[in-house]
Amino acid sequence: MFIVHSTFEIPVIEKVDEVIQIYKNRSKLVDQAEGFLHFQLLQNQKKPNFLTVQISWESKEHYMKWVTSEDFKRIHELEKKYPDQELAQIVPKVEQFEVVAT
Repeated sequence: MFIVHSTFEIPVIEKVDEVIQIYKNRSKLVDQAEGFLHFQLLQNQKKPNFLTVQISWESKEHYMKWVTSEDFKRIHELEKKYPDQELAQIVPKVEQFEVVAT
């Protein structure tokens, strides 16, 4: 299994709930990608304005196929056009993990 974290800080604490709602209403295109296993949005308990998108994949190859797909490009282009430009400018820190034991 391969897991990807995209962690980002919401600069204005009052906008955290808005961002959470965006993810609750996400397009779910990734859910249809080959090798997709699970999506979760995680909120840091000590720093609630830090959110992490966690997506689990069957393999790194499946993830790489997703990030080079037209659907991936389309989703990320939409993010850049978000009306709240402060939120649209957020750049996540991306980390990738191979599950080596369970």
